[in-house]
Amino acid sequence: MGTYQHTIDTKNRLIIPAKFRNQLGDSFVVTRWMEHSIRAYTQEGWDAFSKQVRALPETNAKARQFKRFVLGGAQEVEFDKQGRITLTKSLCEYAQLEKETTVFGLGEDSFEIWSTANWQAYEENVAENFDDIADGLDDLGI
Repeated sequence: MGTYQHTIDTKNRLIIPAKFRNQLGDSFVVTRWMEHSIRAYTQEGWDAFSKQVRALPETNAKARQFKRFVLGGAQEVEFDKQGRITLTKSLCEYAQLEKETTVFGLGEDSFEIWSTANWQAYEENVAENFDDIADGLDDLGI
């Protein structure tokens, strides 16, 4: 949990908050995600998620697209001595990461990385519509 502001350097290196590093282990997986963000998973979280994705039917066009996009964009990363990871150029371009980044936790097995500008715009929209969003979750048991 939590939201942290960091910068990505010109070599696409990003500091991951120490709170997250302690839960991630030696390596973890990052991939393209929705809303032009990057989703990061612990190895166990990735194994469970990618198993679900690989089980999607090959005969469904949207399933194939999702599978190709998410699995094809995945990268295993490790920390350097300063607690940074290096992202590929294609991931940085997809997520529009230029300098200011926002990193936030989503529970014990994943977190997201966003361009701070994109995150602020998204968060403002969600805040403006939060009551309607929350009302729509009744059917999901929340």
